[in-house]
Amino acid sequence: MSTRTAALDRLLAAANADATTLLRSVQVALDQGLAQQAEPILVATTQRYPLDHRLWQFLGLVRRELQNSEGAHEAFNAAARLAPSDPLIAHSQARTALEAGFPAVPLFNRARQLAPGDGSVALGRIAALYAEGQGELACDQLARLLDDDPGWIDGHVAFSRFTAQSRPGAAIDATLRRAIALHPQAGALWQALIQTWMSARDYSHTLQIVTEARAAFGPDPELDRIEAACLSELGEAEAAQRLLDRLPAPTDGENACWFIRNAIRLGRMDQARSLAEASYGGQGERVLWPYRALIWRLNGDPRWEWLEGRPEMIRTFDIRSELGSMDELAELLRALHTGNGQPLDQSVRGGSQTDGNLLVRADPVIRRLRSALLDAVHQYVAALPLPEPGHPLLVANRDDIRIAGSWSVRLSGAGFHADHVHWQGWISSAFYVVVPEPDRLEPESGWLAFGECRDVLPDFRAFRTVEPKPGILALFPSTLWHGTRPFGNGERMTVAYDIARPREL
Repeated sequence: MSTRTAALDRLLAAANADATTLLRSVQVALDQGLAQQAEPILVATTQRYPLDHRLWQFLGLVRRELQNSEGAHEAFNAAARLAPSDPLIAHSQARTALEAGFPAVPLFNRARQLAPGDGSVALGRIAALYAEGQGELACDQLARLLDDDPGWIDGHVAFSRFTAQSRPGAAIDATLRRAIALHPQAGALWQALIQTWMSARDYSHTLQIVTEARAAFGPDPELDRIEAACLSELGEAEAAQRLLDRLPAPTDGENACWFIRNAIRLGRMDQARSLAEASYGGQGERVLWPYRALIWRLNGDPRWEWLEGRPEMIRTFDIRSELGSMDELAELLRALHTGNGQPLDQSVRGGSQTDGNLLVRADPVIRRLRSALLDAVHQYVAALPLPEPGHPLLVANRDDIRIAGSWSVRLSGAGFHADHVHWQGWISSAFYVVVPEPDRLEPESGWLAFGECRDVLPDFRAFRTVEPKPGILALFPSTLWHGTRPFGNGERMTVAYDIARPREL
């Protein structure tokens, strides 16, 4: 009997038990991905014990796992009425309000009163301010919190992220710089500073910080690795390789990528292939599939066809008839783009991206969109080839379809998406809401392109492109390189989401 089956049997056996026994079984069920089965049992139990705040709390947790944000918020509201001094319930009540798109700042204020030292509550309140269009105020308040707690790394990371989106051109590292001035030997602060500028893809500035860090800490192999990565991204592959040659061989997939990228840039394809095909173990190995694909297709290796060359792996769906008014959807999305700056560590160039998980919002327009998008995923999955051991897309368990993240991107001017992958996901997407008029001089301006990684192989062309049209959804493997061509004047607005990798059976 599998662990999941045992958890389900335990849950069903506890359906009519006392509340404490049931909640223990629900916790095990949640760990095994059985939220769908737990919800009706919890609903029935809350009717038997309506004054037990724990039942309402767990019902909220289960519904949140099911991405029913409105239902989760209702459950946490009930729990908060029964246990008004519980800080965890208050935080959950505020968090689900934010996720559902309801006013959340007052609820976070109350949660902060109950848990003034909880950083996750403080960051939730900052996110709520940003969601309500008060991004600059959010940055100012977060900066004051960081002045009082300069060692709070998560706070510094959030400050950089919200500053980039709320105050284009402002110093994204302002709080980190102040903290380092006070604590110049705090390695975690330097690490966060370097990661901030790497996320911003400002490799020249990162090199300057590496020089400062060496002055503070002396020689360090990790600083050499970062310097090599920056030099490679700046087009100085030979200099980067001299540093890489002095470093130990990579021991994980993510680290190996910097070695692979530089080897490809130098035309050392045998070395790149050897690194990409190595087995490093762990989830980080998934990051290697996109590089294997590039190398195999470049070399005419038939394994590329096996990996991503079959036509069923990239499909488009016209879902306009399921959505009602596209104009209504567009107006709603525009209102959610509360920032006007380019997000850090994303593929967006010349545009903005919404914060939070868009498709868990309770708005009826978003719920209708979510339903149509998930229907298309089910059609896509049903048409995939049979499972194949070791394949990142053709897994055996295909019933566990969950949205891992979702967002909207709004581009203007010559905006585009840099070539990228979503290696932690299973299936990725692009749904077109608004597109500019076609450019007669550039017939593929704004088109979605598959199989290009122009940062590494600038002349290696896509093997397939998709023309953007309102109402068209493209679905494809998350490990597949994809980006967009720049376009001229006009607005281009999309919704994208990743389907999480299914749990292993």
